[in-house]
Formats: sequence, C-alpha cells, structure tokens
Amino acid sequence: MSHGFLPNEFQKSDKIDEVIGLDLTLSAMGMTFCSHRFMPLIVDNDDNNWSRRFFEEETRDNKRLKRTINGGNSYGGMSRNGSNGSLSSLSSLHFRDHILTYSKRYLAAEAVEEAAAAAAAMAAGYEENGIEEDETAYGMRLVQLLIACAEAVACRDKSHASALLSELRANALVFGSSFQRVASCFVQGLADRLASVQPPGTAVGRVQLPPVMNIMDIMSGSDKKQEAFRLVYEICPHIKFGHFVANLAILEAFEGESLVHVVDLGMTLGLPQGHQWRHLIQSLAATRGGAGKPHCTRLRITAVGLCVDRFDVIGKDLKTYAKSMGINLEFNIVESNLENLKPENIKVSDDEVLVVNSILQLHCVVKESRGALNSVLQMIHELSPKLLVLVEQDSSHNGPFFLGRFMEALHYYSAIFDSLDAMLPKYDTRRAKMEQFYFAEEIKNIVSCEGADRVERHERVDQWRRRMSRAGFQATPLRLMSQAKQWLGNNKVCEGYTVVEDKGCLVLGWNAKPIVAVSCWKC
Repeated sequence: MSHGFLPNEFQKSDKIDEVIGLDLTLSAMGMTFCSHRFMPLIVDNDDNNWSRRFFEEETRDNKRLKRTINGGNSYGGMSRNGSNGSLSSLSSLHFRDHILTYSKRYLAAEAVEEAAAAAAAMAAGYEENGIEEDETAYGMRLVQLLIACAEAVACRDKSHASALLSELRANALVFGSSFQRVASCFVQGLADRLASVQPPGTAVGRVQLPPVMNIMDIMSGSDKKQEAFRLVYEICPHIKFGHFVANLAILEAFEGESLVHVVDLGMTLGLPQGHQWRHLIQSLAATRGGAGKPHCTRLRITAVGLCVDRFDVIGKDLKTYAKSMGINLEFNIVESNLENLKPENIKVSDDEVLVVNSILQLHCVVKESRGALNSVLQMIHELSPKLLVLVEQDSSHNGPFFLGRFMEALHYYSAIFDSLDAMLPKYDTRRAKMEQFYFAEEIKNIVSCEGADRVERHERVDQWRRRMSRAGFQATPLRLMSQAKQWLGNNKVCEGYTVVEDKGCLVLGWNAKPIVAVSCWKC
C-alpha cells in the first residue's frame, strides 16, 4: 500500500508489517489523520475509505485462508483421495498466526478510529479559531512528521527515524504554537526510545535537545519538578478539581460522625501545606454540633508514601492549622509504596469512619499482569472503608501497542497544551516549566519506556469501572454536578473547561476532551 504523505524511502519499507502484522499502522493512521481538506498531499478525502480498504484486505486474506485449507482440489474439506491431508497441511502455527493477525487488525482499526477523531477535532479547532490556512498546513505537516517518526522508531529504522527527528527538532519549538510545544515533548520521548534500542558505538546517539531548553538550567532537577508541579496545581484546574470533588464526597461520608479517618495514598501528591486537607479541615470546622463546637471531635489522617520528611512537614503544618480551627488532628505516616502496603500497616479503630483517598496514584501500579493493582485493591478492600475516592487521568495510555498509545497520548496532551495556550501568554516561563518539567516527563514515560519503567499507565474511566468491579467494589454515583459547575465559575477557570457526568463519575475536560475523572466506590 502506498502512503502518500511519507518520503519516498518510506514507500519501499517492508518493515511496517513487522510491528503489528498488517499494513494498517501509523502511516495509515496518518492518512486518516491528515485527510483534512487543507492537505492536498492526500489524494482521497473520504474519511471512510480506510475502512473499506481495510475490510477488502481482510476479505482477500480470508479467501486465501480458505484456499489454503481446501487446497484448491478438495471436496467438502476432503481431498480427491478421500483423506484430510489438506487440513493437516495448515499447521497449527499458521492458524494461530492468522488469528493473531486478525486480533491485531481489530485493535489497529480502533486506533485508527481514534486517530480520525483526533484529526477531526484538531481540524475543527483550526477552523473555529480562524487560523490561517498556511499555518494549518504547517501544523498538519508536523503531525505527519511525528507519525512517520513514531512508525520508524517502532520499526527500529534508525536512519530514517534520526533524519525525521532532526527535522522535527528544527520545527518543534518549546516557545512555538501549542502543537509545536507538545511535539517537542514527543520528540524527546521518541529520541529516548530510539536511543534505548541502538547498539553501543553507533553514529546515531542520544538526540540533543533544542537550545531553547536552556531554561532547564534555572534550578536543580528535583527543584525543577517540584516547582513545575506547584505551578500545575496553581494554574491548571485538574488537581484542584479532583481535590474539590473528593472532599465533597468525603464530607458526605463523614456526615454526623465525630471520629473520622482518611488514608491518603500519596499524601496529596506531596504538595506543600497539604492543600486538600486544609480545605477539608475548614469544612469540618464549619459543621457545628452541640455548644457551638465542631461536630467532628477527632480527625485522623494517615499519609502513605516514601517522602517521609516531606510528609512530616505537611503533618506539622496541618496540626497547627487544625488546632486553630478547633479540630483535634492525629497525623500518622506509613513509609511504604503501594505495592508493599499491608492492611496491618494502617492503624484503624472500630469506632471511626474510614475513607481511602487516591489522587493520581493507582495508575502507577497498573502492570501488564494486573497482579500489582489487584493486590493494592485487595488490601484496600480488607480495610473495609466506607468510601474509596479515585481521581485519575481519563485517557487510554496503557494499550498493548506502542503506536496506539502514541496517537492517544498525542491527542490527550495536545488538548492540555491548548488549554495552557488559553491561560498563559506565549512567552511565559511558567508555562515552559509546566510543559517541560511536568507534562513532558509524563509524555516521555508513555512514549519511551516499557515494562516496569512505564508507570504513566493512564486508563479511561470505563476501564477503571471494570477493574474496580472485578476487585469487589461497587460504584457510588456522584450527584455533585451543580457544585462542580459552581466551582468552575467561582474559581474563574478558563473558558473551555467543562464538567460532564459519566455514569455516576464527574469528568473535567477541555473542549469536550476528557482530562481527569473522579469516581467513588464502596466495598
């Protein structure tokens, strides 16, 4: 199959089929992705033609399989001499390969559909914003280069990938348009992935970052990430939204109770001052019981994680704040990662109401084998909390194929970078810090890492429903839509952010693209 937007040398490559067993890879996705009317490079503008060609290929393969089984001279599956030799000629290995190919075709088709949706969304955004046609064509050309480069990296075609990376580095600028900036992050991830498969001593080494990345020299590595994360919390509504909805659900679970306990997995992501729990303490203090005193007489918070020193500082600050609000706070620290956490590590009393809080944590223990996540969920289930609050990125970055993950991540982070474009001026260094020290780290992990090193395994809320149900949890619908919308208005969140209800979950999105989802569960 000819791929019209690829350079000539890619037209002759036979390595595409080695990736997923068919010629419906990212180059085909690129044809769908770039079939917008602004792209004269694509001959056919019919977005549905890919499916017709796909099923024609499938039909031809099916006919070939039938000919192989029947041997061309068989009658009802029997050869002329009455034996079943024609069936035995089809080895079990060949049959399994055929079934595997069909399975991969199905998954690849799903990825193409998502790519087509991404193309339509991006094209619609260009038209609505009135961007000049030449700028749109430039952006689409950048998309083509990224797709072609991802395909070359997946095929381990180092020479082609290196050439494309050089062109991408010249065009994907850290202070350029939103898509140029997000492309720069994906270029870093692709370069890291390519470097990891190169033999020592080859001419194509680790790709150098653009000169504009000198902004990274402002702070040390750890300080950079902490500063970037603080900016993400303050400027982007994603985490604040999760904290707000989680606290509303927790307050409902604590209603009328005097002894309450929160187990915080990750301890509000290590944010200084424990922002989420300051708001909860304030709300608990406002709920008065007899003699005008707070109804909650004791709040216990158990922080779970490895950043013990940071947790200790947060705990001292929270104790001081709780005392000033008339709340007796007991703060405990459990030094453990989630995979090694045991129910006996957490001090629980029979007379208290327990809630488990997980903000952007559980996706890190999602592995190929499911064992790690199942173990964590089983541990939580043994604690018998009244409520488990789950906040996670709502995107499919844990698919079985690199190319599909790449396309999904490109669509997801393009939406986030678009939102940053709307919130901050073009040359604002705060935006560069957030993009390059926080979101770029997530992108690079999704794109360049595999196995245990790949921890950014975000999944859609539907997949979380299935996982939680298998672990014995039942969904608790969130009826907080009016409060969530009011929160958006009160906090003057940038226009373009929306909140929708999805089967009892609340999802924050940017221009209809889901970003983060909040769900609640009970045992």
